Amino acid sequence: MRVSIVQPRDLAEPDVGRWRELQEADPAFDSPFLSPEFTIAVGDLQEQVRVAVLHDGPDIVGFFPFERHAMGIGKPVAAGLTDAQGLVYAKDLELDPQRLIRACGLGVFEFDHLVAGQPLLGARHSRHPSPIIDLRDGHDSYIETIKQTSGKTYRSTAYKTRKLQRDVGPLQHDYAITDTEALRTLLGWKTDQYRRTGRSDRFAHPWIVELVERLLATDTESFGGVLDMLYVDGRPVAGHFGLRTATTLAGWFPAYDTAFAKYSPGLIHHLAMAEKAAKAGIEVIDMGRGEKEYKEKLKNGEYEVAEGRIARPSAGAGLHWMLRVPVRKARGTVLANPLLRTTADRALKTFGRLRTSLQSS
Repeated sequence: MRVSIVQPRDLAEPDVGRWRELQEADPAFDSPFLSPEFTIAVGDLQEQVRVAVLHDGPDIVGFFPFERHAMGIGKPVAAGLTDAQGLVYAKDLELDPQRLIRACGLGVFEFDHLVAGQPLLGARHSRHPSPIIDLRDGHDSYIETIKQTSGKTYRSTAYKTRKLQRDVGPLQHDYAITDTEALRTLLGWKTDQYRRTGRSDRFAHPWIVELVERLLATDTESFGGVLDMLYVDGRPVAGHFGLRTATTLAGWFPAYDTAFAKYSPGLIHHLAMAEKAAKAGIEVIDMGRGEKEYKEKLKNGEYEVAEGRIARPSAGAGLHWMLRVPVRKARGTVLANPLLRTTADRALKTFGRLRTSLQSS
């Protein structure tokens, strides 16, 4: 096997076509984060993005998108933003992960959302559920399942939907729109949420804002950005921006106006989004790894993703171990324990309130 390393912008159209062909041949790769368009878009904004093209004789048998940082530390493309990571490759590919990262000029490659079945996956890597809304049997079937598994939530959301309309006005849901003003409103809500909950504001990085805007303007048969918004009496109350393939919508940035929090606008919106997405041909909404209450209430299935690293003896790998592995293990311990997870979440929200108070004073 031969490996060539290129910048995403240098992929020729036949290469992109081959990538797409390999992606569409295996359902495990049906995520927009594994699409060539996503890597190319990020690569236009981040110089550290590379693609390893795997050749077997004259044939291209795989693509491995990654970021190469100082001291040979490797990460997935747009690390921290993506819910699906890994190789897109031909069936029955035999691959030595150590040889691959060496060919990429890496001492270590760290991941936290590696999709199932990857040749990069080792026995010691931790596995985590990634909840989904499975619409392959139709939207009606999904709703019947939710009524059984989350009946109280479904009834409460239906009641709040009616109450919101009685109190404020009629509801309107617009799916797959390209309104940049609506996008700015959504990102503003998301920034407020990050600050309120003590998280780092992703949209404080201009390149992420530009990436989202570029992806909003992308709409092909196999890949595109999807913005949808819920309005009441003409006022936006909740929305979501995500990415799609022909059949999978990846949940990415959901948010709502906290002035309407008592009506649970996020749940109202997600149920409306599922219906519109199903009509548009979406079969799966991947809500992504993470212990969020709304995901547990809305899911009717789940994927599996893995977290860990691949390393070979090098100074960069040693430094990475010291800086990252103990922190990752501690975080994993907290997330695996409901009491510790709740305590940590409360601490972050307290920090968020203090930060907001200091910024406004």
